[in-house]
Amino acid sequence: MAITTPLLKLITIFFILFSLFAPQAYSESDDCNSQSNDSCNDKEKALPLKVIAITTILITSMIGVCLPLFTKSFPALQPDRNLFVVVKAFAAGIILATGFMHVLPDSFDMLWSDCLKENPWHKFPFTGFVAMLSAIVTLMVDSLATAMYGKKGKAGITPDQGDVAVEGDQEMAVAGAGHFHAHHHGVIVKDGAQGAQLLRYRVVAMVLELGIVVHSIVIGLSLGASNNTCSIKGLIAALCFHQMFEGMGLGGCILQAEYKFLKKAIMVFFFSVTTPFGIALGIALSSTYKENSPSALITVGLLNASSAGLLIYMALVDLLAADFMGPKLQGSIKLQVKSYVAVLLGAGGMSLMAKWA
Repeated sequence: MAITTPLLKLITIFFILFSLFAPQAYSESDDCNSQSNDSCNDKEKALPLKVIAITTILITSMIGVCLPLFTKSFPALQPDRNLFVVVKAFAAGIILATGFMHVLPDSFDMLWSDCLKENPWHKFPFTGFVAMLSAIVTLMVDSLATAMYGKKGKAGITPDQGDVAVEGDQEMAVAGAGHFHAHHHGVIVKDGAQGAQLLRYRVVAMVLELGIVVHSIVIGLSLGASNNTCSIKGLIAALCFHQMFEGMGLGGCILQAEYKFLKKAIMVFFFSVTTPFGIALGIALSSTYKENSPSALITVGLLNASSAGLLIYMALVDLLAADFMGPKLQGSIKLQVKSYVAVLLGAGGMSLMAKWA
């Protein structure tokens, strides 16, 4: 559990912090109670829509994240195939647009809201500042985690109890003086560039999962707390599209990380249930949660800003730049063009969804 244990700890810390700040967000409801459209606000009609949202989003999330993991059923989606690279680029475009077109603007709207005091919220661009800090912290976590697991690998301690080394079923072979791969009973000990790349894939999967979990809970909470039937319908369609292809991007990273079954199952579970959990939490708190109260705006706005910085960094650096500057795409202009088109389609489709969600 070496690589997923830090993830679980970070998720636990997030829930603790959220539980500490959330009660304050529900207590201040008199400061700003504007409703956007009274004709659309209907609690009784909204509840069945929220139940439908929980079911459909859970199903589409599971399909999206699991699809790349079943490469035996879909050989074209194996990591060494061109289609996998194109689909991953499409999913990265969706993750990038999620950060730029959905999460970041929402944070700006919340932290610039008229419901907040002029000083300090209208005097300083907190959204951009927090997003920048989040990107820098993500870089630090990315770099330090890679260095830490790299040292463990060099010391002969693999971060997945030998899972780094499993591949194939061949005999013992020694190639060159002082350089060898041990092939015995289905085990290949990966070293050099292969081992380092596998460690990178594992760090990327861990950090990306964390960012997705944070913003998924916030999105789900907002939907679950809303009684606006006009906006909920559009949100359901947008979130299903979003979760399906974002899940494919994460599933591709999990596949490349070559985790054991249990770790794959844990990561799939957390991705699939976080948005439905957020919706259920929003339903439970809908009678007391006021989305326009100052504390709610500040808490959710800052969480959105930090999540946006993380997602933008991950999409640009660990997904797009890593693939486009890698040997596979650098060796094929045709594949590069296809991947560019996929990125633009993913980002464009998700940007279009910003009209409804």
